[in-house]
Amino acid sequence: MYNNLIKSIKNKKCKVGIFGLGYVGLPLAIRFAEKKFQVFGYDNNKKKLEILNQGKSYIKQIDSKTIKNIINKKLKVFNKFNNVNELDALIFCLPTPIKSNKVPDLSYLRKCLKSIEKKIRPGQMFCNESTSYPGTTEEFFERTFNKMGLKTGKDVFLVFSPEREDPGNPIFKIKNITKIVSGKTAKCQNVGYEIYSKIVSNVFKASSIKTAEMTKLVENIFRSVNIGLINELKIICEKMGINIWEVVEAARSKPFGFYPFYPGPGVGGHCIPVDPFILTWKAKKYDANTKFITLAGQINDQMPSYVVKRTIDKLKRVNKNKKQFKILILGLAYKPDVDDYRESPSLKIMSILINKFKCNVDYSDPFISELPNNFGLNKKLKSIELGYEKIKKYDAAVIVTNHKKFDYKKIERFSRILVDTRGVFKKETDKIVLA
Repeated sequence: MYNNLIKSIKNKKCKVGIFGLGYVGLPLAIRFAEKKFQVFGYDNNKKKLEILNQGKSYIKQIDSKTIKNIINKKLKVFNKFNNVNELDALIFCLPTPIKSNKVPDLSYLRKCLKSIEKKIRPGQMFCNESTSYPGTTEEFFERTFNKMGLKTGKDVFLVFSPEREDPGNPIFKIKNITKIVSGKTAKCQNVGYEIYSKIVSNVFKASSIKTAEMTKLVENIFRSVNIGLINELKIICEKMGINIWEVVEAARSKPFGFYPFYPGPGVGGHCIPVDPFILTWKAKKYDANTKFITLAGQINDQMPSYVVKRTIDKLKRVNKNKKQFKILILGLAYKPDVDDYRESPSLKIMSILINKFKCNVDYSDPFISELPNNFGLNKKLKSIELGYEKIKKYDAAVIVTNHKKFDYKKIERFSRILVDTRGVFKKETDKIVLA
């Protein structure tokens, strides 16, 4: 079975199944299809599949022409688990969020494996790309294999290869980002190496699945901790009357020993706000404390409140007698020039302004036309079209996401008060607040 699987990968007769067609799964499915593999994509969101079958993209960074060129030719999509027994390689790109109590939610992976367990067969490769604590892949997949009487490394081949997607990055795509590959056995790793080496330029072999799982967490924890540090320094600098943006620019002139991180309104996306707490939860099982990780998470979590406080304080100084403020949020996405608002600090900022301070809040984002549900805002919101003179009717505008499409000179010109959380303007004035 091993030799047959390796042979099918080498001659690209291998059928690849991608489970989850989000910001990780869809680009991966496209890449395999572009490299002439037959790909089957699975997602329970029927609207997504309808869009794909129309030859269109629901992710801004993916051109609809790309979808049109491969859909129903090299990529077929399903909302039910069709053809699973025909697949040679099954790759799982499923959400692994955390619950409100910071406990990992692995229900998507659990339900998916439960649904396909009777459809799997000997000779298949199973690769998990979903981020979770070390031990997850072996725990979940081998439980399924044991139920079906399949031996890992002989009947089926288990791989973990962490996703490294960076939505909106114009330079680094799947093909030129090094892919980490690990396997339960040497044969498992060889299968993983063989298939990923067909779609990326460089593959790094990790010695074990747990090592690769931990590597993914370390990459994101590194960022979380450093962002937390610079956010804490931002608050200190503000109290001391020092410009943190100038400090970082000065420090980065050093050619060694310093890597620049920048402050912001909080962290967003699926990784940075989530992954550190996955390890924190698992570490407790080993009676280990994650002090740095926990503290960084706490600091990053408080940044939306800090932005709101700076905004309200400024408004109250300027409009002492006004009871209710009208505020425009500029940018809903969690990072510039993407349409992804998962865990975005904008949502938390708007929620605090609406629910605690009873402000009238609108938002403008060129990539996100509306919020599909209320996100704790007590009302549905649609993006307003930014005719810049409209900004004059707001008591304050808050730059939360610094999209390139915004005209910042006009934003400054027409704003009564402008709160800048991204260092667009670098310097405070009577009108501009760096928060």
